[in-house]
Amino acid sequence: MSANRLMEVVLEGKEPPACDDTLAIEVVTASDGCARALWQPDERFVNGVGVVMGGYVSSAADVAMAYAISSLLTSSQTFGSINLNVTFHRPVFPGEVTVEAKVEKVGKTVCYLTATMMQKDKLVASATSSVVVREMG
Repeated sequence: MSANRLMEVVLEGKEPPACDDTLAIEVVTASDGCARALWQPDERFVNGVGVVMGGYVSSAADVAMAYAISSLLTSSQTFGSINLNVTFHRPVFPGEVTVEAKVEKVGKTVCYLTATMMQKDKLVASATSSVVVREMG
């Protein structure tokens, strides 16, 4: 799948990938290396101690960063994550979380991204990621 497919979701209202639906995340904007998403974790995402499981938090950040990098790529390019690091600043509870992602640096083949996650006007998590960009075919 090309990075262009993700941009069709945002720009043309096409059906998002299944993982977006499963995660209950909606990407609202994606352009110029930035993306903004609204995530609605509910009780299905809560772990045994009553908070949203960290793996889901990480996934929401990863989704937003995917759209941010996609906004810079051509239809002949694709990408893949090299790493993902998440710092949890406070617990995430069921309810709306705003995710903002940004491409910080574009290299020849590797790009560096960041994301912040806010719930009730408080920083709940931040993430960094590196992705490799390749020509398809």
